[in-house]
Amino acid sequence: MESSDSMRNKCAACFRQFIRMEHLVDHMRTAYHSVHEPTCGVCQKHCRSLESLREHLIGPLPKQECKNLFNIRGCKFCLAILDSPYALRIHQDRCQLSGVNYGITARLANLGLRDSLTIDNGFSRGPQVVALACKMVGAGSDGSLDLCARVCIIDENEKLIYHTYVKPPIPVTNYRYETTGIRPEYLRDATPLRQVQRRIQDFLCNGEPMWKIRSPKGGKARILVGHGLDHDLDRLQVEYPALMIRDTAKYPPLMKTSKLSNSLKYLTQAYLGYDIQTGIQDPYEDCVATMRLYVRMRNQAHRRENYPLASDPQNRNNFASWRQSELERMSPEEMLAASRSDYYCWCLDSE
Repeated sequence: MESSDSMRNKCAACFRQFIRMEHLVDHMRTAYHSVHEPTCGVCQKHCRSLESLREHLIGPLPKQECKNLFNIRGCKFCLAILDSPYALRIHQDRCQLSGVNYGITARLANLGLRDSLTIDNGFSRGPQVVALACKMVGAGSDGSLDLCARVCIIDENEKLIYHTYVKPPIPVTNYRYETTGIRPEYLRDATPLRQVQRRIQDFLCNGEPMWKIRSPKGGKARILVGHGLDHDLDRLQVEYPALMIRDTAKYPPLMKTSKLSNSLKYLTQAYLGYDIQTGIQDPYEDCVATMRLYVRMRNQAHRRENYPLASDPQNRNNFASWRQSELERMSPEEMLAASRSDYYCWCLDSE
């Protein structure tokens, strides 16, 4: 039987208990609990990532009550708890997606250059979303230096709008054919890297100067989705503000409990329900997977807040040390209501 003191010193989000109220305040100061965290549909426990929520529900040491209900009415892809087994069957049929038709995609891509990149001068409503993926070949004496040799961009409807092979600026020593499917002749007359860089840079900025894209409202600039985009953009020599990037390798709810990145292959199998990157890999397939993950995360229904980020000026003093006495008089629920996320939740893109 829990004492009233231990209940009072129990975090309303992750349910950790503390001996003293001041320790709970210290915890809330650094935990950044919020309405945007993955939450158990049974006990309402907040988890830092979907993987930690999965462990809570069906891991080696799950909460038994939650596990029992999840086994009956839980979706193994989005981890939601449905109202009935029948509702679960209907939901899971929609939640599990199917892979792209690789044969058609490969034939389409191998036609060579496809360039439908346009600058729309802001006629579209809200920022457009595109996904980018690259395939790398190797350079250097041991072939370990990554060079972009193929790049693909799709729109939110999974339409291929840009594809080209890229002529690397230095000699290729390993084409990595087993995974890239790239042969020397594909790159012989390919588009030079500098030309690809300029095309993609202009398309992403969409007519906006870089200083304006770096402001809180990026104007007409496009939201860029991908997996491991820091590396892809570096190899393409493209500069783009982090404000406009949605990277499935760095998004906290999609990361491991160890705070390391999951592979795109794992994320697609676990949260979309199909396999990718079997044999020769197609960048279009990677684009589709990252776009689907992004859309799924963006479509989550979280309670709206006027100032959702801990970094917002209005929230900087929520847990300030000079408020310690006031915070210790709050209930755990009141502290949770004052707490804000330390990362930008993609659901905010739908506002």
